[in-house]
Amino acid sequence: MDRVTHRRPGAAPLGMVAVLLAGTLAGCTATASPGGGPDPAGGPPGGSQDSGFLSAPISPFADDWAITGLEPGLRAALHAAAEDAAADGVELVVTSGRRSASYQRELLDNAIRVYGSEEEARRWVSTPELSRHVTGEAVDIGYTDGADWMVRNGARYGLCQTYANEMWHFELVVAPGEVCPTARPDASAG
Repeated sequence: MDRVTHRRPGAAPLGMVAVLLAGTLAGCTATASPGGGPDPAGGPPGGSQDSGFLSAPISPFADDWAITGLEPGLRAALHAAAEDAAADGVELVVTSGRRSASYQRELLDNAIRVYGSEEEARRWVSTPELSRHVTGEAVDIGYTDGADWMVRNGARYGLCQTYANEMWHFELVVAPGEVCPTARPDASAG
């Protein structure tokens, strides 16, 4: 008897996300500098915490290099937005902030393995040389309700969604209260 299996629509993309996440988490242990010395790829001294890797979402006020390493203007805008979001009953959490260059390279390498080419991976993950996370000028906001709140309200703080395919990615782009520019299609657009 022949067995026919039916796959749910969207199951393959969900599986790819799980593989990317598992690869990212597994690869993050390799980003720490042995002996706590400086990260030769540009991160601060210390272990994996100083790579910017977060094992779980954290508060925008956390004392973690992923937050404290953000550009001061971005961090101040993030704090103000988080306070106002909380007043609206929405908790903003940070899923990624400042990253070391070596951690960014690891993320890109994992994405290349998952997506099969650097060109496709670059739609989702930038190079260490171009990533605004490496310079402390970008932050990823979770969960969906938090990211949605930021999409709707971020311009009040100068925080704009800069990539159309990443509702969670925000940068300090305009003066508070100005209109955000149209988001670029994805990270490969610069």
